Amino acid sequence: MTVQPCRGVTENRSVLVTGGSGFIGSHLLFHLLDMGFRVRCFDRVKPPWLQSGIEFIEGDFTASQSLASALKGVDILIHLVSTTLPKTSHDDPQFDVMSNLAGTIGLLNQAVQSRVKRLIFISSCAVYGRPAVNPVCESHPTNPLFSYGIVKLAIEKYLRMYYDLYGLESCVLRLSNLYGEHQRADTGQGAIAIFCDKALKGEPIEIWGSGAVVRDYLYVKDAVEAITRAVLSDESGAEINIGSGKGASLNEVIETIESLTGGKIERRHLPCRPFDVEEIRLDIAEAKRRLGWEPSTDLRKGIQKVIDWMKTGKKYMRFHS
Repeated sequence: MTVQPCRGVTENRSVLVTGGSGFIGSHLLFHLLDMGFRVRCFDRVKPPWLQSGIEFIEGDFTASQSLASALKGVDILIHLVSTTLPKTSHDDPQFDVMSNLAGTIGLLNQAVQSRVKRLIFISSCAVYGRPAVNPVCESHPTNPLFSYGIVKLAIEKYLRMYYDLYGLESCVLRLSNLYGEHQRADTGQGAIAIFCDKALKGEPIEIWGSGAVVRDYLYVKDAVEAITRAVLSDESGAEINIGSGKGASLNEVIETIESLTGGKIERRHLPCRPFDVEEIRLDIAEAKRRLGWEPSTDLRKGIQKVIDWMKTGKKYMRFHS
């Protein structure tokens, strides 16, 4: 399902996307522009694919002067910035806290001063830690196992505080494991991107553990649709799971890639990591109820899209469902 509001609903509303030159932003910015929003991207480096119609402001989100300029006249803030991945946050939790948590608090201060009306924060299913039950609903205890999830959860708590103190309305989206076109395989960002890249190159795949761990994989354009619905909704103070609602093991992902590429993939197993959970699937009933959203791309179809994109030479292009 796709949100198609009339232009009058969006055309006079300004949206700032922090971290907009990244994986999610490469899809989200154009989607917002197509819907009639005035779109502004804030990031450290201007991406080569950014087209006219999308304003770009260069800066570091930990610098208040840069943020003040970026937030001027903004109605809605979508906060995508993350300076770490789960693995890198585990390696250097101090950097994770100083950049992501402290930086976001500075962003919230500037948002209040700039009178931003609404903030959408992209959180993570990592806030739940090791699930006691699957699928995981929003009321499940939050016991993150590593810095990435701890910082995401701390930001969620600060958002509630800023609403209580200053009336800054926010909606938190706890995303599962994203994949899709434009996801970089060279950064360790996502298993599906890495596995597809290795398969097409005929290289072996390294797997932490046996490959039996189960994750909830969500296609990026479905996530973009959920973010857009959160922007258009009046939900405030909510934490909402955004996932496929289904699980697949790493072994199943590899088998799907093999069937789509027609080749056998060599697997090399490494020791399990302490912060990896055995299985996590998200309950997305609240997303359906609150946002009228549910995913439309199954895993096999999504992986095929990634493979097709990689075969083009990974040049940026606009994708429409």
